[in-house]
Amino acid sequence: MPRIGVISDTHGLLRPQALAQLQGADYIVHGGDIGAPAILEQLAAIAPLTVVRGNNDYAPWAHAVPHTARLDVGVVGIYALHDIATLAIDPIAAGIRVIISGHSHRPTAEWRSGMLYLNPGSAGPRRFKLPVSVAELMVDGPSVTARIIELNL
Repeated sequence: MPRIGVISDTHGLLRPQALAQLQGADYIVHGGDIGAPAILEQLAAIAPLTVVRGNNDYAPWAHAVPHTARLDVGVVGIYALHDIATLAIDPIAAGIRVIISGHSHRPTAEWRSGMLYLNPGSAGPRRFKLPVSVAELMVDGPSVTARIIELNL
């Protein structure tokens, strides 16, 4: 059963607790606001990496990072973008089952109309009183389960 580690909004800070949670993942998805190219190198050393650019990823190195990306794990289509408000496709028509976003720093895993909307929250600097977290997706054939993991700091 493939396990996908999901992280977002690192803003240049890749905490050891986040790295520990992502170890053993079959794939990793970063939902944007990366902050530094070294973060992508560290994540790609763990598992194949799918990454999207966030609104704060405007340095020259980030120009090569796409605004949206798709990952297919078996029969499950996963679509990543940074800000869910910019979703410009019909996910059902595109064969998407999971939409991963970041931006709000609020961890959420919510099913709507047969679609899983997953925001892992922020794994970087704490914002307000929001938790610091990552998420994981487990794919079992067409079934998907998600779990938000609050990091112990």
